Amino acid sequence: MESVGSRTPRFVRIGALLGVAFLALPVVGLLKRVAWSTLWAQLTDVATRDALRISLYASVCATALAFLLGLPLAWCLARMQFSGRRIIRALVLLPMVLPPVVGGVALLGAYGKSNGLLGGVLNSLFGIQLTYSLWGVIIAETFVALPFLVLALEGGLRSIDTKYEEAAAVMGATDITRFVRVALPLLKPSLVAGLMLAWARALGEFGATITFAGNIQGRTQTAPLAVYTMLESNPEGAYALSFLLVAVSVAVLVGLRDRWIGGATT
Repeated sequence: MESVGSRTPRFVRIGALLGVAFLALPVVGLLKRVAWSTLWAQLTDVATRDALRISLYASVCATALAFLLGLPLAWCLARMQFSGRRIIRALVLLPMVLPPVVGGVALLGAYGKSNGLLGGVLNSLFGIQLTYSLWGVIIAETFVALPFLVLALEGGLRSIDTKYEEAAAVMGATDITRFVRVALPLLKPSLVAGLMLAWARALGEFGATITFAGNIQGRTQTAPLAVYTMLESNPEGAYALSFLLVAVSVAVLVGLRDRWIGGATT
């Protein structure tokens, strides 16, 4: 039982219930609109299968790319002191607060076929076009997913006691050995949490993807884009696919438990 000093005030409980109701009502509304009798048929439709295939492939690739870029970034932010570190951290976190469409416009400025800072060079020299391609989807998803991985890894690195790495160094372990055999195993919970969050964010990306990569069925149309398209032509399919995405998101959050907020994991 709660003691008098720790007792939760009634108005706080009422506010919490209202908050839960506010968040749960859209989910209940979605579940009510799902045509359960045709759910499987809608999810196995050609357009839906294509969107799911592209989403799965692109989100996995984006998560892998986020890992390759995010781990060194998180390490530097957590372990190094250097001028401009706050600016670098703000830049890393920018996609989290940037309007997704604006993120897509920024990607066009960097990787666009004609006027992009890098995209124009790649297109003129090597004939590589990133926009309106599967690579465009991967880049857009990586852009929005990377901050989630960096945040999780940075928090994990800050919580690791460096004495184990120092002991390994005294015993003659190389930098790579200390990183692979000591730091990574200790970082595993945060790494798993970060990868799951990054993958879920990449899977659900919409605004930057449609702006930078377009909405071409069978080529760049991901599951969220398919939902947007089907809302007018096939509402039952849109609700069925939305239900699947909600189920995946809930599964990720349940799998994370409290790792993201640093609480207990039991």
